Amino acid sequence: MTETSEDETPAAYDSGHHADVSGGWLRPAVFGAMDGLVTNIALIAGVGGGGVSVHNVILTGFAGLVAGAVSMGLGEYTSVRTQNDQVAHEVAKERAELERHPEVEAEELAGMWIARGLPEHLAREVAAELSKNVDEALRVHAQEELGVNPAEQPSPWTAAISSFLCFSAGALVPLVPYLFGATVLWLALLVGGVGLFVAGALTARFTNKRWYVSGLRQLALGLAAAGLTFLIGKLIGVSGVG
Repeated sequence: MTETSEDETPAAYDSGHHADVSGGWLRPAVFGAMDGLVTNIALIAGVGGGGVSVHNVILTGFAGLVAGAVSMGLGEYTSVRTQNDQVAHEVAKERAELERHPEVEAEELAGMWIARGLPEHLAREVAAELSKNVDEALRVHAQEELGVNPAEQPSPWTAAISSFLCFSAGALVPLVPYLFGATVLWLALLVGGVGLFVAGALTARFTNKRWYVSGLRQLALGLAAAGLTFLIGKLIGVSGVG
């Protein structure tokens, strides 16, 4: 029987490494890809249901791709930049309070810890010691009071570029059959549906959800959107012809 030394780590042990959730790219990337897929599948289904030519379907699809990607990129940049500016403003206020009234802020922090069950003497001792370092005290106060880490705010450029690229990639999927010479709507919708399922399944990698559940959920949502726009296109197309 082989003995394992105390310094050795069992092969099955999870070292506790986590994915980067603060870089600002994952949410806009996932949202962009899903939105690109659903938007262009629904758009193509709508104009296709209206009976327009293949050329017009392709034109509409690429117009939706470009307009949506630019809109998503600008929207993500603006929203993340605004959020970061707000955090910076609140952190600046907190820094001013720490510099003007360190004892009051230390007592406030100790009170939070005591309310969570930390022994009173220990909470006050740690808070008092922390107040000697303004930068570290600011980091802890921001986390406790604002729920943010001032040094780990998402990049608006990362969010914008991720959203732009992933929306473009998602929106291109249902157009692929047309670019290879297809002339039937159902093939574009089929390819788009596969894209929806794959994209949904891939998101399960970042969560504890089953991959097929995430895939089917996204497929169902996309098909619902496509079905609705197809019916609207059919109705408008028929009334337009009549």
